[in-house]
Amino acid sequence: MTTLRVPPLTQAPARYDETVRHEEVIRCDEFIKHDEAIRHDEAIPQDDDLSVWPASTARLPDGDLTVGGVPLTEVAERFGTPAYLVDEGDVRARCRTYRRAFPDGEVLYAAKAFLCRAMAHWVEEEGLGLDVCSAGELELAVTTGFPAHRVVLHGNAKSPQDLRAALRLGVGRIVIDSASEIARIAAAVPPGSRQKVLVRVVPGIAAGGHAKIRTGTDDQKFGLSLNDGSAQHAIARILDQPTLELVGLHCHLGSQITSVKPFVAAVRRLVGLMARIADQHGVTLPELDLGGGHGIAYRPGEEALDVTALARRVRAELEQSCAAAGLPVPRLVVEPGRAIAGPAGVALYRVLAVKRTGGTTFVAVGGGMSDNPRPALYGVRYVPRLVGWRSTAAPAPVTVVGRHCEAGDILASDVALPGDVRPGDLLAVPVAGAYHLSMASGYNLVGRPPVVAVSEGHARLLVRRESLEDFRSRDVGL
Repeated sequence: MTTLRVPPLTQAPARYDETVRHEEVIRCDEFIKHDEAIRHDEAIPQDDDLSVWPASTARLPDGDLTVGGVPLTEVAERFGTPAYLVDEGDVRARCRTYRRAFPDGEVLYAAKAFLCRAMAHWVEEEGLGLDVCSAGELELAVTTGFPAHRVVLHGNAKSPQDLRAALRLGVGRIVIDSASEIARIAAAVPPGSRQKVLVRVVPGIAAGGHAKIRTGTDDQKFGLSLNDGSAQHAIARILDQPTLELVGLHCHLGSQITSVKPFVAAVRRLVGLMARIADQHGVTLPELDLGGGHGIAYRPGEEALDVTALARRVRAELEQSCAAAGLPVPRLVVEPGRAIAGPAGVALYRVLAVKRTGGTTFVAVGGGMSDNPRPALYGVRYVPRLVGWRSTAAPAPVTVVGRHCEAGDILASDVALPGDVRPGDLLAVPVAGAYHLSMASGYNLVGRPPVVAVSEGHARLLVRRESLEDFRSRDVGL
């Protein structure tokens, strides 16, 4: 029997386009489990393992998948490709998992992973606060109705615009990342008020999924070092500022951390600093923010951070360390971003070309590094899947590439797809909800994809596709 496949190659119809003082640095090999170290010579077979897909994912007899009760082919046909879909139910369930794990603490969603008005609304309804890094993220959230007092602003180089927006809108806390920010923030606080601040401390702990996303050591741009005394000096200066209220310490060790041990080590070191602050300044800090960086699995069989185990062991260490130091237990804050948004997202691409050259089969799709730069940046490996029809051809190793003018524009190397994959086929890439669209660029003026929410059998547009009119209207040079 011959299967007729004539999927649309065009983008969406117009109607959808509108709408320590420790001298050493802790380095444990088990902390450093990064994607680039996982290099398999054999292709990963396309099988029925849906463990890294949204929890609502189900198979259809024709080879299609549904997410949130909506067939992926339907999303592609209605909204065009490339497109991102986000499972609202999956996002909400992950928010609830964090709230259950940290019932006495505060959970902030890290907006940098992915932010739109709907996302801000969902996490607010589920009881999470928000962690933002710019005036843009802050404005989007607050104008959606997100309570500013539940927002934390941080970043290593906050612009005057960032700080003005934070103070004007009344954010709950600002994380001080460098000594130069202290006077700037203190001077900008309106007369008669005080701004709550945290200090970002670099605890000297190496953890994270790639060298470019490890931020807990002194050899990168973030925070104030515990090893050289910078953090202690900044704290003393902040305590001398009448317009600033130091309420706690902050740290962020890196991203894609799958072991609990680095977080436990960070608690031990930061409680030690809290004890010194109490001894030297008579100040007891009520908050300890451990940041985020909670690792997720991008491919079946990969490790992910156990959030329940993290909460249990961090809480135990916090209570034990505080008891030993004679301190009350501070309120614990965590900032998951990827762990909430990442597994809830799926990217959809149409195959535009199939080329066999130099012993490699290249499957080129209508997107690439402009909508997902992570493989080029970090060597991240994904497992694309053919959806929309069931092929009987044997799987063959292919490299899925993008449409951009870069040899490094590769979305997935050495993955298995049916041997008869051809132009017009639809590929779906799971775990695409975080650091894809938020890091998207305007390279080649291709246009950023839309974002579609799926829930209970319905799909709706959240963010429209970037259009040719957008390019024309922004260019005012003539």
